[in-house]
Amino acid sequence: MIFAVNSRKKYQKTGKLIAYQGEPGAFSELAARRAFGNNVSLLPCVSFAGVFEAVRRGRARAGVVPVENTVFGPIHETRDLLARHRLAPIGEVTLRVRLCVLGLPGATMRSIRVIRSQPQALGQCGNFLGHLRQVRIEPAYDTAAAARLVGTENDPSVACVAGRQAAAPYGLRVLKEGVEDDVRNFTRFLMVGRSSELVMRSRRRGATTLAVVSLPNTPGSLHRLLGVFAAEGIDLRAITSRPQPGRPWEYVFHVDLAGSTEEPRLRRALNAARSVCILVRVLGCHARGRTYQR
Repeated sequence: MIFAVNSRKKYQKTGKLIAYQGEPGAFSELAARRAFGNNVSLLPCVSFAGVFEAVRRGRARAGVVPVENTVFGPIHETRDLLARHRLAPIGEVTLRVRLCVLGLPGATMRSIRVIRSQPQALGQCGNFLGHLRQVRIEPAYDTAAAARLVGTENDPSVACVAGRQAAAPYGLRVLKEGVEDDVRNFTRFLMVGRSSELVMRSRRRGATTLAVVSLPNTPGSLHRLLGVFAAEGIDLRAITSRPQPGRPWEYVFHVDLAGSTEEPRLRRALNAARSVCILVRVLGCHARGRTYQR
């Protein structure tokens, strides 16, 4: 059995909210609609922590958060929140992140003196921005928030970097498209929920199991853990070290394992891992998601 997000039809019928970080036009909103359907009811949140709180407290049935970018790597905050709140990963979706310069009608690239965006988005088009003369770069908490500010300030010399989907809600137009440095710029989004009622069986895609492990501070402990997974032929799709709160200089590892917890070989590997680890906590298992190129 492989776990996957429940059907779009069920979410639309229940009318329960899906939380995401950002404002209308954000890439997280686009990911939520790709995952749950265009007619789903959404709850914008200022922060990633706000998304997890909304799901934990029952204000939203599920949340959508970015977990990894092909340029910047893992998004550590969402990994930490997933472990802290003990929410279940219930699915994923990957988006091709195509960035644009958006400005007011009548503005041109030559008239722009200020460009705002979320810091990672600015970093993803650093080469393009570095060649702009007499343009000041300013951070914003979200790409869509930057677009909203451009629309409300009504200053033709101010623009933002955001997705094309952020133009229409704020009366903006695309001044230049495809300004990201890497044409293979993808972000993987994780859907999280409170319980297994949000998952269903699917055999169409492979599965990913997420776990957190803590190792003894002894030579070779990580090597022994990797050997456990290698012995069972388990592919580690990702491994990330994170500090343990309240325990200076001690770390846990977030591991993404290929396979479902119902597969005997993965169960054997996890049981063997417990013999070499201080802690092994499985966060959940979900189907590998679709990748959207636009």
